Amino acid sequence: MRTMRTLGAVCATAVFGAALAAPAQAKPEADVVDIAHRGSSGSAPENTVAAVEYAVDQRSSFVEVDVQRSADGELVIMHDVTLERTTNVEEVFPDRAPWNVGDFTLEEMRQLDAGSWFSPDFAGEPVPTLREVVEALGPRTGLLLELKSPSLYPGIEAQIHEELSSIPGYMERSLRTGRLVVQSFDIDSMRTYDEIAPEVPVGLLYGSQPTEEELVEASTWAEQVNPSYRVTDAALVERIHELGMTISVYTINSGQLMREYINLGVDGIITNYPGVLRDILEHR
Repeated sequence: MRTMRTLGAVCATAVFGAALAAPAQAKPEADVVDIAHRGSSGSAPENTVAAVEYAVDQRSSFVEVDVQRSADGELVIMHDVTLERTTNVEEVFPDRAPWNVGDFTLEEMRQLDAGSWFSPDFAGEPVPTLREVVEALGPRTGLLLELKSPSLYPGIEAQIHEELSSIPGYMERSLRTGRLVVQSFDIDSMRTYDEIAPEVPVGLLYGSQPTEEELVEASTWAEQVNPSYRVTDAALVERIHELGMTISVYTINSGQLMREYINLGVDGIITNYPGVLRDILEHR
């Protein structure tokens, strides 16, 4: 648990590490982390290795992806709890409705096309595993990992930590450089993860504005509060910072809004178009 060990040190640089390192003369507003939402999902099919590789090529500081668990216990990258929106599962397995992620083995998911829905250029793109995404990130790009509906997958918190820890050198390197954050809308799940791996920064997602009580409680153990930009104002940004946490907002896709929230003082912006955000940050 976080307690007082980080309360004074948890700021943008502490949580995001090298991703926010900047020359001494850099403008303060340049210290904003660009986070590719589900990979560079404006350029490639979301939550695929192709989208991650696009984000890496665009020099994104972080990539955000969603993790769930297959029927045979594999950690797979998928946003929806069902497969039909972003794969051809209805064609391949027409009798398996409602096509829940947790009802299919990894081998069965490997038979699916997770790219054609986005563009014919990505036909045959597979549903990736967590390990495959981490490998695609390489050593310089951070991971913002969202546990999607973790209550459906008992024990997934420990499994994720075990998996990340089993990748040679990954955990040590990522924690040393501030390139790993785990987040969820499920507060109980994040408490569990924090108990399992207190060394890993955790973020709490909110679709509505968190209350003062929620913020104060979160500040005793979490490092980030990451709300929708639609419920974020200057007062919320200021309060989160006062409590020693950082704030990254989701999901901003227009240059105008990116500039507005940079000026508002957020620490990170989650976007489908990380290249646009990177360009804005580099030319301020």
